[in-house]
Amino acid sequence: MNPEVLSAQAVVGALKGGYWRVSVIEETPSTQTLIRESKPTAGDVITAEYQSAGRGRLDRTFEAKKYSALLFSCYMEPEIQLTNFGKIPLLAGLSVANAINKLTNSSSFKCKWPNDILFNNKKVAGLLCETLGRGVLIGIGINVTTSLEELPVSHATSIALATGQNLNRNELLAEILSELDLNINGNKDLREYRKICQTIGLEISAELPTGEVVEDVADEVAESGALILRSGLEITVGDLVHLTSKLQ
Repeated sequence: MNPEVLSAQAVVGALKGGYWRVSVIEETPSTQTLIRESKPTAGDVITAEYQSAGRGRLDRTFEAKKYSALLFSCYMEPEIQLTNFGKIPLLAGLSVANAINKLTNSSSFKCKWPNDILFNNKKVAGLLCETLGRGVLIGIGINVTTSLEELPVSHATSIALATGQNLNRNELLAEILSELDLNINGNKDLREYRKICQTIGLEISAELPTGEVVEDVADEVAESGALILRSGLEITVGDLVHLTSKLQ
């Protein structure tokens, strides 16, 4: 049985405050491209039942069966200086993890630096942040009811597979938007993110933009959003793989 259809009225009705303006469309190549080309104002949100050309970080494709995922993009103009842009994806990831944990009554959904949400080391959601004018575009894709056969890779999972719960996507979107407003417009520091970041304390492999591959232990996340390795190296952009479980 398909989950409920997305409804702008249902999402807005579940929100507190009037910051967000939600539009629902049936299908689009990419919500991120669509909102960018719409000349958005702060608080605009576009969500779609299906994306035919969705993408994530490093231009990776993101495709999900219709009605099985929550796919949306929003535009914000936060107080956070765009020179401190690295903090924004982490606060967005925190917002997604917090919302899923709240609605599933769990504490098992964690953040992987800089932009994935994991459950037992398997990816449930990913996000993409891009600057636009004075603000930032945030694109988020979450496997909500995706079945095992529908998963694109073996290291992925869905909220339903992880918890046995079929969340209402309208309620999930409303909860995430509330968290984004609280964390990003509220310009929170990263203390809460560090508590939920599974990367800290792990041995990782990071491919840097230069093509260099670095293996080290991830010691800390700086307030700028940079990942600090045990060697002292700070990574601001990199493709990360977790190599170990938490070190004792």
